[in-house]
Amino acid sequence: MNGAGNNSVTYRTIEEDEAGQRLDNFLIRHCKGVPKSHIYRILRSGEVRVNKKRVDATYRILAGDILRLPPIRVATRVEEAVDEVAKQRVDLPIVYEDDALLVIDKPEGIAVHGGSGVSFGVIEALRRQRPQAKFLELAHRLDRETSGILLVSKKRSALTALHDMFREHGAGADKRYLVLVKGRWMNETQHVKAPLFKYLLDNGERRVSVDAERGKPSHTVFRLLARWPEMSLLEAQLKTGRTHQIRVHLAHLGFPILGDEKYGDFALNKRLKPAGLKRMALHAWRMAFRHPLTATPMICVAPMPESLRSYLAAVDAAQGREFTAAALADILETR
Repeated sequence: MNGAGNNSVTYRTIEEDEAGQRLDNFLIRHCKGVPKSHIYRILRSGEVRVNKKRVDATYRILAGDILRLPPIRVATRVEEAVDEVAKQRVDLPIVYEDDALLVIDKPEGIAVHGGSGVSFGVIEALRRQRPQAKFLELAHRLDRETSGILLVSKKRSALTALHDMFREHGAGADKRYLVLVKGRWMNETQHVKAPLFKYLLDNGERRVSVDAERGKPSHTVFRLLARWPEMSLLEAQLKTGRTHQIRVHLAHLGFPILGDEKYGDFALNKRLKPAGLKRMALHAWRMAFRHPLTATPMICVAPMPESLRSYLAAVDAAQGREFTAAALADILETR
Protein backbone atom coordinates (compact mmCIF):
# COMPACT_ATOMS: atom_id res chain seq x y z
CA MET A 1 0.00 0.00 0.00
CA ASN A 2 2.97 2.28 0.31
CA GLY A 3 4.15 1.94 -3.26
CA ALA A 4 3.67 4.34 -6.18
CA GLY A 5 0.70 2.42 -7.41
CA ASN A 6 -1.12 -0.94 -7.53
CA ASN A 7 -2.73 -2.21 -10.73
CA SER A 8 -4.27 -5.34 -9.20
CA VAL A 9 -6.17 -6.45 -6.13
CA THR A 10 -3.92 -6.95 -3.10
CA TYR A 11 -4.43 -8.68 0.23
CA ARG A 12 -3.10 -7.59 3.61
CA THR A 13 -3.17 -9.55 6.89
CA ILE A 14 -3.58 -7.39 10.01
CA GLU A 15 -0.87 -7.94 12.59
CA GLU A 16 -1.16 -7.89 16.38
CA ASP A 17 0.17 -4.36 16.87
CA GLU A 18 -2.20 -2.98 14.21
CA ALA A 19 -5.39 -4.33 15.79
CA GLY A 20 -7.96 -2.02 17.34
CA GLN A 21 -7.86 0.77 14.72
CA ARG A 22 -10.86 1.92 12.72
CA LEU A 23 -10.62 0.65 9.17
CA ASP A 24 -10.78 4.13 7.62
CA ASN A 25 -7.99 5.42 9.87
CA PHE A 26 -5.84 2.40 9.03
CA LEU A 27 -6.24 2.97 5.29
CA ILE A 28 -5.60 6.72 5.55
CA ARG A 29 -2.43 6.07 7.54
CA HIS A 30 -1.07 3.39 5.24
CA CYS A 31 -2.21 4.55 1.79
CA LYS A 32 0.19 7.48 1.61
CA GLY A 33 -0.59 9.96 -1.17
CA VAL A 34 -4.17 8.72 -1.64
CA PRO A 35 -6.82 11.42 -1.08
CA LYS A 36 -9.20 10.71 1.81
CA SER A 37 -12.15 11.19 -0.55
CA HIS A 38 -10.93 8.25 -2.65
CA ILE A 39 -10.44 6.03 0.40
CA TYR A 40 -14.00 6.71 1.60
CA ARG A 41 -15.33 6.09 -1.92
CA ILE A 42 -13.82 2.60 -2.13
CA LEU A 43 -15.09 1.87 1.38
CA ARG A 44 -18.64 2.97 0.50
CA SER A 45 -18.62 1.00 -2.76
CA GLY A 46 -17.56 -2.21 -1.03
CA GLU A 47 -14.31 -2.53 -2.96
CA VAL A 48 -12.53 -2.95 0.37
CA ARG A 49 -13.41 -6.25 2.04
CA VAL A 50 -12.48 -7.73 5.40
CA ASN A 51 -12.47 -11.52 5.52
CA LYS A 52 -14.39 -11.49 2.20
CA LYS A 53 -17.19 -9.34 3.67
CA ARG A 54 -18.23 -5.74 3.26
CA VAL A 55 -17.68 -3.69 6.41
CA ASP A 56 -18.33 -0.12 7.53
CA ALA A 57 -15.56 2.50 7.69
CA THR A 58 -15.87 2.44 11.48
CA TYR A 59 -15.09 -1.29 11.73
CA ARG A 60 -12.22 -1.94 14.13
CA ILE A 61 -9.71 -4.29 12.59
CA LEU A 62 -8.56 -7.41 14.44
CA ALA A 63 -5.32 -9.35 14.39
CA GLY A 64 -5.57 -11.94 11.61
CA ASP A 65 -8.16 -10.02 9.57
CA ILE A 66 -7.50 -10.27 5.84
CA LEU A 67 -8.08 -7.03 3.94
CA ARG A 68 -8.90 -7.08 0.25
CA LEU A 69 -7.78 -3.85 -1.39
CA PRO A 70 -8.70 -2.76 -4.93
CA PRO A 71 -6.14 -1.27 -7.32
CA ILE A 72 -5.03 2.03 -5.75
CA ARG A 73 -2.94 4.58 -7.56
CA VAL A 74 -0.80 6.66 -5.20
CA ALA A 75 0.40 10.17 -6.06
CA THR A 76 4.04 9.55 -6.93
CA ARG A 77 4.97 13.23 -6.58
CA VAL A 78 4.21 13.14 -2.84
CA GLU A 79 6.19 9.92 -2.43
CA GLU A 80 9.16 11.37 -4.30
CA ALA A 81 9.12 14.53 -2.15
CA VAL A 82 9.20 12.46 1.02
CA ASP A 83 11.99 10.26 -0.34
CA GLU A 84 14.02 13.36 -1.12
CA VAL A 85 13.61 14.90 2.32
CA ALA A 86 14.51 11.58 3.93
CA LYS A 87 17.82 11.72 2.09
CA GLN A 88 18.43 15.34 3.01
CA ARG A 89 17.19 15.22 6.62
CA VAL A 90 19.05 12.17 7.83
CA ASP A 91 20.08 14.01 10.99
CA LEU A 92 17.09 13.71 13.29
CA PRO A 93 18.91 13.45 16.64
CA ILE A 94 17.81 10.45 18.68
CA VAL A 95 17.47 11.15 22.41
CA TYR A 96 16.23 7.66 23.36
CA GLU A 97 15.13 4.48 21.59
CA ASP A 98 13.92 0.99 22.47
CA ASP A 99 11.55 -1.56 20.90
CA ALA A 100 8.45 0.50 21.74
CA LEU A 101 9.51 4.14 21.71
CA LEU A 102 11.61 6.61 19.76
CA VAL A 103 12.37 10.06 21.22
CA ILE A 104 13.68 12.69 18.79
CA ASP A 105 15.14 16.16 19.28
CA LYS A 106 13.18 17.78 16.44
CA PRO A 107 14.91 20.70 14.70
CA GLU A 108 12.95 23.91 14.17
CA GLY A 109 11.43 24.55 10.75
CA ILE A 110 10.33 20.95 10.12
CA ALA A 111 6.69 19.93 10.35
CA VAL A 112 5.97 16.79 12.35
CA HIS A 113 3.76 15.45 9.52
CA GLY A 114 2.65 16.34 6.01
CA GLY A 115 -0.57 18.23 5.31
CA SER A 116 -1.90 21.80 5.10
CA GLY A 117 0.44 22.67 2.24
CA VAL A 118 3.38 20.66 3.64
CA SER A 119 4.20 17.58 1.53
CA PHE A 120 6.24 15.83 4.18
CA GLY A 121 7.24 15.93 7.82
CA VAL A 122 9.31 14.15 10.45
CA ILE A 123 7.11 11.04 10.50
CA GLU A 124 7.17 10.60 6.71
CA ALA A 125 10.96 11.04 6.66
CA LEU A 126 11.38 8.49 9.46
CA ARG A 127 9.31 5.93 7.58
CA ARG A 128 11.50 6.34 4.51
CA GLN A 129 14.67 6.15 6.56
CA ARG A 130 13.41 3.00 8.33
CA PRO A 131 11.61 0.96 5.67
CA GLN A 132 11.86 -2.16 7.85
CA ALA A 133 9.78 -0.55 10.63
CA LYS A 134 6.26 -1.98 10.67
CA PHE A 135 4.79 0.77 12.83
CA LEU A 136 5.85 4.39 13.37
CA GLU A 137 3.31 6.93 14.61
CA LEU A 138 3.50 10.32 16.31
CA ALA A 139 2.44 10.21 19.94
CA HIS A 140 1.88 13.99 20.08
CA ARG A 141 2.58 17.14 18.07
CA LEU A 142 4.98 20.09 18.01
CA ASP A 143 4.48 23.22 15.93
CA ARG A 144 6.67 23.41 12.85
CA GLU A 145 8.60 26.38 14.31
CA THR A 146 9.14 24.65 17.68
CA SER A 147 12.18 22.46 18.32
CA GLY A 148 12.74 19.78 20.95
CA ILE A 149 11.41 16.55 22.42
CA LEU A 150 9.07 14.58 20.15
CA LEU A 151 7.79 11.08 20.96
CA VAL A 152 7.21 8.48 18.23
CA SER A 153 5.61 5.11 18.99
CA LYS A 154 6.98 1.91 17.45
CA LYS A 155 4.08 -0.24 18.67
CA ARG A 156 0.35 0.37 18.70
CA SER A 157 0.15 -0.66 22.36
CA ALA A 158 2.71 2.04 23.21
CA LEU A 159 0.80 4.64 21.19
CA THR A 160 -2.44 3.87 23.00
CA ALA A 161 -0.74 4.08 26.39
CA LEU A 162 0.92 7.39 25.53
CA HIS A 163 -2.37 8.89 24.32
CA ASP A 164 -4.02 7.83 27.58
CA MET A 165 -1.14 9.39 29.53
CA PHE A 166 -1.30 12.70 27.68
CA ARG A 167 -5.05 12.91 28.33
CA GLU A 168 -4.31 12.83 32.06
CA HIS A 169 -2.66 16.26 31.75
CA GLY A 170 -0.96 17.04 35.08
CA ALA A 171 -1.00 13.41 36.21
CA GLY A 172 0.57 12.25 32.93
CA ALA A 173 3.60 13.66 31.17
CA ASP A 174 5.42 16.71 32.57
CA LYS A 175 6.23 18.82 29.48
CA ARG A 176 8.52 21.81 29.88
CA TYR A 177 9.62 24.38 27.32
CA LEU A 178 12.23 27.13 27.15
CA VAL A 179 10.91 30.39 25.71
CA LEU A 180 12.30 33.86 25.04
CA VAL A 181 9.71 36.63 25.35
CA LYS A 182 9.52 40.35 24.79
CA GLY A 183 9.62 42.48 27.96
CA ARG A 184 10.76 42.29 31.60
CA TRP A 185 8.95 39.41 33.28
CA MET A 186 8.67 40.13 37.00
CA ASN A 187 7.17 37.13 38.84
CA GLU A 188 9.48 34.21 39.50
CA THR A 189 6.49 31.83 39.15
CA GLN A 190 3.14 32.62 37.54
CA HIS A 191 0.11 30.39 36.84
CA VAL A 192 -1.95 31.36 33.78
CA LYS A 193 -5.43 29.82 33.38
CA ALA A 194 -6.92 31.80 30.49
CA PRO A 195 -9.46 29.67 28.49
CA LEU A 196 -8.49 29.10 24.84
CA PHE A 197 -10.79 29.01 21.80
CA LYS A 198 -9.68 27.49 18.48
CA TYR A 199 -11.03 28.81 15.16
CA LEU A 200 -10.17 29.09 11.47
CA LEU A 201 -9.44 32.18 9.39
CA ASP A 202 -11.16 32.68 6.04
CA ASN A 203 -8.14 31.10 4.31
CA GLY A 204 -8.45 27.98 6.46
CA GLU A 205 -5.47 28.76 8.70
CA ARG A 206 -5.80 27.71 12.33
CA ARG A 207 -5.78 30.34 15.08
CA VAL A 208 -6.37 30.41 18.83
CA SER A 209 -7.51 33.22 21.13
CA VAL A 210 -8.33 33.74 24.79
CA ASP A 211 -12.12 33.54 25.12
CA ALA A 212 -13.77 33.36 28.54
CA GLU A 213 -17.13 32.21 27.12
CA ARG A 214 -16.20 29.75 24.39
CA GLY A 215 -12.68 28.76 25.39
CA LYS A 216 -11.59 25.43 26.91
CA PRO A 217 -9.82 25.38 30.30
CA SER A 218 -6.09 25.93 29.81
CA HIS A 219 -3.30 26.09 32.38
CA THR A 220 0.39 27.01 31.95
CA VAL A 221 2.96 27.61 34.69
CA PHE A 222 5.72 30.09 33.82
CA ARG A 223 9.00 30.36 35.75
CA LEU A 224 11.52 33.14 35.27
CA LEU A 225 15.01 31.88 34.41
CA ALA A 226 16.79 35.03 33.22
CA ARG A 227 15.93 38.63 32.38
CA TRP A 228 17.49 41.44 30.38
CA PRO A 229 16.22 45.04 29.98
CA GLU A 230 14.02 44.18 26.99
CA MET A 231 13.47 40.42 27.08
CA SER A 232 13.13 37.42 29.42
CA LEU A 233 13.88 33.70 29.35
CA LEU A 234 11.13 31.54 30.86
CA GLU A 235 10.40 27.91 31.50
CA ALA A 236 6.83 27.01 30.53
CA GLN A 237 5.22 23.94 32.08
CA LEU A 238 2.07 22.64 30.41
CA LYS A 239 -0.74 21.55 32.71
CA THR A 240 -3.12 21.19 29.75
CA GLY A 241 -2.25 20.61 26.12
CA ARG A 242 -4.26 23.05 24.01
CA THR A 243 -3.25 24.10 20.51
CA HIS A 244 -0.72 27.01 20.60
CA GLN A 245 -1.27 27.23 24.36
CA ILE A 246 2.09 28.73 25.37
CA ARG A 247 2.14 31.13 22.43
CA VAL A 248 -1.36 32.50 23.03
CA HIS A 249 -1.07 32.73 26.82
CA LEU A 250 2.11 34.77 26.50
CA ALA A 251 0.72 37.04 23.78
CA HIS A 252 -2.40 37.60 25.89
CA LEU A 253 -0.23 38.70 28.84
CA GLY A 254 1.69 41.17 26.65
CA PHE A 255 4.86 39.06 26.50
CA PRO A 256 4.83 37.61 22.96
CA ILE A 257 7.40 34.99 22.03
CA LEU A 258 10.32 36.40 20.08
CA GLY A 259 10.14 35.29 16.45
CA ASP A 260 6.50 34.16 16.64
CA GLU A 261 5.03 34.95 13.23
CA LYS A 262 1.41 34.23 14.25
CA TYR A 263 0.97 35.85 17.65
CA GLY A 264 4.15 37.88 18.11
CA ASP A 265 5.36 41.45 17.65
CA PHE A 266 5.92 41.44 13.90
CA ALA A 267 7.92 44.67 13.74
CA LEU A 268 10.20 43.46 16.53
CA ASN A 269 10.65 40.07 14.86
CA LYS A 270 11.80 41.83 11.72
CA ARG A 271 14.42 43.79 13.68
CA LEU A 272 15.66 40.68 15.49
CA LYS A 273 16.57 38.71 12.36
CA PRO A 274 19.66 40.82 11.51
CA ALA A 275 20.60 40.57 15.20
CA GLY A 276 20.76 36.78 14.93
CA LEU A 277 17.31 35.48 15.93
CA LYS A 278 15.88 33.89 12.79
CA ARG A 279 13.40 31.47 14.39
CA MET A 280 10.63 31.34 16.98
CA ALA A 281 12.28 31.13 20.40
CA LEU A 282 10.30 28.15 21.73
CA HIS A 283 12.02 24.83 22.55
CA ALA A 284 10.56 21.66 24.13
CA TRP A 285 13.54 20.99 26.34
CA ARG A 286 12.34 18.37 28.86
CA MET A 287 9.67 15.71 29.25
CA ALA A 288 9.19 13.47 32.28
CA PHE A 289 6.83 10.51 31.87
CA ARG A 290 6.43 6.81 32.50
CA HIS A 291 7.46 4.36 29.81
CA PRO A 292 4.24 3.38 27.98
CA LEU A 293 4.82 -0.38 28.38
CA THR A 294 7.03 -0.83 31.46
CA ALA A 295 5.82 2.20 33.51
CA THR A 296 9.48 2.99 34.27
CA PRO A 297 9.93 6.71 35.12
CA MET A 298 11.79 8.50 32.32
CA ILE A 299 13.20 11.98 31.79
CA CYS A 300 14.19 12.97 28.26
CA VAL A 301 16.09 16.21 27.69
CA ALA A 302 16.92 18.14 24.51
CA PRO A 303 19.56 20.84 25.17
CA MET A 304 18.85 24.39 24.09
CA PRO A 305 19.75 24.47 20.37
CA GLU A 306 22.76 26.42 19.17
CA SER A 307 20.54 28.89 17.30
CA LEU A 308 19.15 30.11 20.64
CA ARG A 309 22.35 29.71 22.67
CA SER A 310 24.33 31.88 20.26
CA TYR A 311 21.63 34.56 20.32
CA LEU A 312 21.63 34.61 24.13
CA ALA A 313 25.42 34.93 24.10
CA ALA A 314 25.13 37.97 21.82
CA VAL A 315 22.50 39.53 24.10
CA ASP A 316 24.72 38.92 27.14
CA ALA A 317 27.61 40.64 25.37
CA ALA A 318 25.46 43.71 24.67
CA GLN A 319 23.43 43.87 27.89
CA GLY A 320 23.88 42.64 31.43
CA ARG A 321 21.42 40.18 32.93
CA GLU A 322 19.16 41.59 35.59
CA PHE A 323 18.05 38.22 36.93
CA THR A 324 19.40 34.67 36.67
CA ALA A 325 17.76 31.63 38.29
CA ALA A 326 20.04 29.10 39.91
CA ALA A 327 18.65 26.40 37.58
CA LEU A 328 19.64 28.25 34.42
CA ALA A 329 23.23 27.01 34.28
CA ASP A 330 22.12 23.40 34.50
CA ILE A 331 19.53 23.92 31.76
CA LEU A 332 21.97 25.57 29.37
CA GLU A 333 24.77 23.09 30.07
CA THR A 334 22.71 19.90 29.73
CA ARG A 335 24.15 17.60 27.09
